[in-house]
Amino acid sequence: MMITAEKLQEIRDVYKTAVALRLEKSDRKEQPGAFDVLVCGGTGCKSSGSTEIRKQLDNELAARGKTDTVHVVQTGCHGFCENGPLMIIYPGQIFYCRVKPDDAAEIVESHLCNGQPVERLLYHDPVDGKAAWTAADVSFYKKQKRIVLEHCGRIDPEKIEEYIAVGGYAALVKALTEMTPDEVIEEVIDSGLRGRGGAGFPTGKKWSFAKNAEGDKKYIICNADEGDPGALWTEVFSKETRTEYWKEWQ
Repeated sequence: MMITAEKLQEIRDVYKTAVALRLEKSDRKEQPGAFDVLVCGGTGCKSSGSTEIRKQLDNELAARGKTDTVHVVQTGCHGFCENGPLMIIYPGQIFYCRVKPDDAAEIVESHLCNGQPVERLLYHDPVDGKAAWTAADVSFYKKQKRIVLEHCGRIDPEKIEEYIAVGGYAALVKALTEMTPDEVIEEVIDSGLRGRGGAGFPTGKKWSFAKNAEGDKKYIICNADEGDPGALWTEVFSKETRTEYWKEWQ
């Protein structure tokens, strides 16, 4: 089914409320007891029990009649795998680590019902022992500036509507409706974007070669090879951020 620019905007308008609390741009802050609970669904956290944690949270919330105001979301990888399972609760961006399924009842009762974060689940710095209340306070994240992975760990990678709600495909729409092919290629050249395969060949140059090559049809091939054992960044990029590279042209 062909999706138009107007349809994308319609989806964005409908779903932006669903993700706004996590981006701390939401009127839901004014709703008493409104929370988004983001449970890491990366491979490491799943292997440590994050799926069961989510199930226990859902059960505890249902038992207390909180499912209308508290949303539990399984997200992409948060990155800090060695301390998983990981959880972030908005508003406040409260960061919990090494969470277990048995912790679900306490999290719901203390944090989500009574507004008191569970301090024993906070990350403690191994150097000074200080508790990090938010992900931004954790030394692992402090110097990171996420661009392509900006929303990884904040949206549900299995709901394309959430990706659209945070601006997904907006740049693609712009490229197709407001720019000429030459302008698109020039934009990519000016960005300095290069290949990640080792040679670092300029992406814009490749696109210009494809444009000028003979033939009525041109093809884009997405190389998602994981040739380096244990290197799963391509899988994370492809599955958990969808096609973020289009968004960067906004």
